[in-house]
Amino acid sequence: MRLARACNNHRWRTFFAWLGALVVISILAGAVGKKEVQNVRLPGTESQRAYDLLSAHFPAVKGDTDQVVFKARTGTLQDHRAAIEAAAKKTFNENKDVLASVSTPFEGGQISRDGRLGVATIAYKGSTNDIDDLNTFKDIQNDIFTARSSGLQVEHGGPGAESARFADQGGSSGTAIGILLAAIVLLITFGSLIAAGLPLFSALLALGSAIGLITFVSHLVDTPDFASQLAELIGLGVGIDYALFVVTRFRSEVRGGMDRDLAIEKALDTAGRTVMFAAITVVIALLGMLLLGLSFLHGVAIGSAIAVATVAFAAMTVIPAMIGGSGLFFDGVLREFDRRGGFRFVGTQKRIPLPGRGFRARRADKKAHKVEGHGWERWTRGVQAHPWIATILSLAILIGLAIPALSIRLGSSDASLDPAGTTTKKAYDLIAEGFGKGTNGTFLTVVELPRKGDATSAQKVADAIRGDRDFVAVARPAVSPDGVVATINATPRTGPQDKATSDALKRLRNDVIPPVERATGARVEVGGFTASTEDFSRVVAKKLPLFVGVVVLLSALLLLVVFRSLIIPVKAAIMNLLSIGAALGFVTLIFQEGHGASLIGVGTGPIESFVPVMMFAIVFGLSMDYEVFLMSRVHEEWVHTDNAHDAIARGLQTTGKVITAAASIMILVFASFALGDDRIIKLFGIGLASAVFFDAVIIRCLLVPAIMEILGRSAWYLPKWLDDKMPHLALEAPEERPDVEAPVRVGEPV
Repeated sequence: MRLARACNNHRWRTFFAWLGALVVISILAGAVGKKEVQNVRLPGTESQRAYDLLSAHFPAVKGDTDQVVFKARTGTLQDHRAAIEAAAKKTFNENKDVLASVSTPFEGGQISRDGRLGVATIAYKGSTNDIDDLNTFKDIQNDIFTARSSGLQVEHGGPGAESARFADQGGSSGTAIGILLAAIVLLITFGSLIAAGLPLFSALLALGSAIGLITFVSHLVDTPDFASQLAELIGLGVGIDYALFVVTRFRSEVRGGMDRDLAIEKALDTAGRTVMFAAITVVIALLGMLLLGLSFLHGVAIGSAIAVATVAFAAMTVIPAMIGGSGLFFDGVLREFDRRGGFRFVGTQKRIPLPGRGFRARRADKKAHKVEGHGWERWTRGVQAHPWIATILSLAILIGLAIPALSIRLGSSDASLDPAGTTTKKAYDLIAEGFGKGTNGTFLTVVELPRKGDATSAQKVADAIRGDRDFVAVARPAVSPDGVVATINATPRTGPQDKATSDALKRLRNDVIPPVERATGARVEVGGFTASTEDFSRVVAKKLPLFVGVVVLLSALLLLVVFRSLIIPVKAAIMNLLSIGAALGFVTLIFQEGHGASLIGVGTGPIESFVPVMMFAIVFGLSMDYEVFLMSRVHEEWVHTDNAHDAIARGLQTTGKVITAAASIMILVFASFALGDDRIIKLFGIGLASAVFFDAVIIRCLLVPAIMEILGRSAWYLPKWLDDKMPHLALEAPEERPDVEAPVRVGEPV
């Protein structure tokens, strides 16, 4: 209450404090710049050992490399040699500070048999992750593209090309569309432009500051290029929801006749506590990803947690500051659509008539005479009357959707799934066309020789690989200048993301190489794109039980303390896992199996290795949000009436509309991100939108009430000895009573 009173009494100071923080953080973040990583480092894995050996003993090639593909539309590449060499020279001379070399297809490159297609290499001095300014990659790309002409096609692939593509991308169009759709839902829910705008304003003000803070985080921990977009997606969805609950509770209290200032304090002492607890559960789930020990995910976890914490704090400070006071703006918070023909102010008789009032008045009278049991009250009675049918139906839907997740294939999408028309996709397709799909995912085999300069041992390794049926080309071993290691490039028959390529890697590591190692005494490490992806999946699978266990345990303990029940935390964990399983099965059907993939403009391939982990963290946290919002009201009524049946009915009737409105906003915000070009963001957008739908509609509005009805009083069982030892943490103020509110009537905002 003190926080609400302080923000209300100093509303303009609160507002300008947030605005000042946004301006300062944005200026500093712009000056510092964002540092994003494109590649994943996996200490202790075979692919990482291969990279480390290469970096230590081949200093000239220790940096990342890009591919430049030249295709002669007229004649052969020889006819365009002057333009190609001039572009290569220009690219190197103007970017000497970051480039080690720029080859041509004629020197150090590769040319197809017909002479019309060639591949050259841009070698960086170090990792592309160490280059902070993405415009550097754009400059390199523009320089090499100077060779383009009507007779010569030039395309750019590799990590530098991906960075150049991101440099061209401004803000996501999905963000603007998501905000617009959320505004429409809020307007329908509140019937007031100003009341609808407050949750949006609060979320965007906080999110702007959070994105700036993520820029600073990127200099402390590894932060992938999609971390900001993902934090934006999560923060926007939960931020609007959190503010929605506070504004809704404030309007409800004023409708019941409470003074505005007291209503602000009551809203923050009730809905504000719920928001705080819900945000804590989301943050716990997100930060749980740190337990995986994967530096690649640290920036994602911390950035998303910052976004959630920031928007939650804004909902508890900006909203109390903006809904207090008097005047046209502040009165607008309480204005709503009147069913009988205009705007009216909650708690007053003031009315602003709108056209068509006669029609709306007749429709309102008709609704008023309908039999009791309409809307959420009717829905609740139906579920409670047939709890077993509702339970079986819900479980059948959720389990059916989750089944495809059993065949999920984890991996990493390659450039073939980049948006159509991008230079990275064109480069990939041209290489596959001219040299075979496997050329885009060459295995890099590093042989640690038993004796310096022992090329014979390396050649035996190459011969063994060449004898495998799934490799179409194996290069001659290249011995390092110090004679300690040798490298062998092996080209598989299939592309990087094909299952056959993964199978070839496993056979190479488990069956082909070990006998040669024993015979020669050499130590062989297999690296490359496919190897790194497989190693990443293995590391995630190894740490996943710890991650899931810690997140579920901490969340369950919080629910145990809050709701004073042994059953509720277990039920919540199972329900949350069901929604996650259904969402993973849904994205598997689309992104892996291809059902409906063309509708959202995405190609089919493996599911990114880190997606299940991140979806678990995010969805588990969001599911806890709705669990807390629903069960806090049920628990409140249970404590007052000691009647399990009535507690479930009252809890769902009073929160159903708000939960579905909040879920609608989050679904629209998440789904709007599927309109972007990035496959990973599309995957997260569809996955999170479906998870929220399954959780809010099927689980919270159908399955949970049905199970609670079946369990009855036993759902609230807690041994007395445990109750006595646990601390008390209430989500509602002790004096909070649902009876002081105005009765919930059909058609009125909750």
